[in-house]
Amino acid sequence: MSRALATVPDLRIHTANERPLRPSGEYVLYWMIANRRTSWNFALDRAVELARAHGVPLLVLEALRVDYRWSSARLHKFVLDGMRVNRDACAAAGVAYYAYVEPEPRAGAGLLAQLAERAVAVVTDDFPCFFLPRMVASAASTIDARVEAVDTNGLLPMRATEDVFPTAYAFRRFLQKNLRPHLENAPDPRPLSSAAKLGTYTVPDRILARWPRAADALLEGNADLLAALPIDPAVRPAAKTGGGDAAAQALREFVRHKLPRYAEERSEPEADAASGFSPWLHFGHLSTHQILHEIAQSEGWTPARIATTTNGKKDGWWNLPPSSEAFLDELVTWRELGFNMTSHRDDYDRYESLPAWARATLDEHTSDPREHIYSLEEFERAETHDELWNCAQRQLVREGRIHNYLRMLWGKKILQWTRTPRAALEVMIELNNRWALDGRNPNSYSGIFWTLGRYDRPWGPVRNVFGKVRYMTSENTARKMEVGGYLGRYADRHGN
Repeated sequence: MSRALATVPDLRIHTANERPLRPSGEYVLYWMIANRRTSWNFALDRAVELARAHGVPLLVLEALRVDYRWSSARLHKFVLDGMRVNRDACAAAGVAYYAYVEPEPRAGAGLLAQLAERAVAVVTDDFPCFFLPRMVASAASTIDARVEAVDTNGLLPMRATEDVFPTAYAFRRFLQKNLRPHLENAPDPRPLSSAAKLGTYTVPDRILARWPRAADALLEGNADLLAALPIDPAVRPAAKTGGGDAAAQALREFVRHKLPRYAEERSEPEADAASGFSPWLHFGHLSTHQILHEIAQSEGWTPARIATTTNGKKDGWWNLPPSSEAFLDELVTWRELGFNMTSHRDDYDRYESLPAWARATLDEHTSDPREHIYSLEEFERAETHDELWNCAQRQLVREGRIHNYLRMLWGKKILQWTRTPRAALEVMIELNNRWALDGRNPNSYSGIFWTLGRYDRPWGPVRNVFGKVRYMTSENTARKMEVGGYLGRYADRHGN
């Protein structure tokens, strides 16, 4: 894929306050909160761009608070893995990197404001989900520095459209008409090489005395230091390693060994053909542009090969082999559809955001009798009558993920086994956001709400509880695909 060496597109830069740039500033501060990587990152590119324009060094601040909802050893460990990689990358390039991990709630209050006082500007990440938009807005309204939030979430800038698309088909048609020019402007794979020429900033001792850098041992994975933090210890770290190095290795392995099988085998639990990228994408350790670049390199592809169709169909649009077409439809159409929703609607995580037809049919069938009803605790402990569902929940608890196809079934059954669709939504959000490495993300909210009708259409026949919402069963799933090995792998051998 070709990459234009140009400035960050204006469409990706959101000026979060009205303060001017500070020409007397000593550095440009990049407040890394969502795009937690040192490559393929428009926000980092913008920070470097401003630093070069003012002839000052770059300072990267990557902080991790402890009081966010669902904070746990699992989520912290994954982020800390990435902080270690970022620390090493900045050190190798001679760029100042400041890792701060709160030892207790609100301990980090005031750090950003202190650093902003001497900054030309503060550049941060424009991420439309969870608590991050509120945090950026609050900071921008209080600190004495210009704050720019930069969108590097996907191939299409979030502000490229003002519409909220109701279906993947409608969004795909928009992409087919409008995406190609944006593909010519990708982030820099190696922005630190430019920042290295600007010198290194030294954080004052008075700041470090109040807000000490995260201990190297914590970033290296010291279990005792992690356990000492006031976060949920019951959600134990998963086996998957966070950070850009692990993500890049997984990307190479996927393109070489899994991508050719993706179209036919991604829904099979035994095939191991899915990418598994979602945790790294969620925490910003991996870039969509980086993924497209690797696929393009392997296929000898450039954006000029994209078909000029605007029919909304997914096959043949990218002009790539079927497996690459199928994967890019998931990565671009479906993933960025979630960013489209969360960037334009504040109620993306509430029942009222469902399409009118879905709310109407679910409300009509709210009082339908349920053969089984389970509590949140029973769901969490995988104590239902359905062993396939229980195995999916155990995979979530043990690994921080559920196989893609079974994740849909997991949500449909929660709808069927709770007293109301609103209660089902609460259970899905709680379980997913507590246990999943890729929870609290636009794409994960898309998956949860899809089980209730978002991005779908009415289906017949009308069924108990579901009404016209698409119906799924464990029995049909077991008939369609091989699940024997999956059932064996996640059987309850130890009472959990």
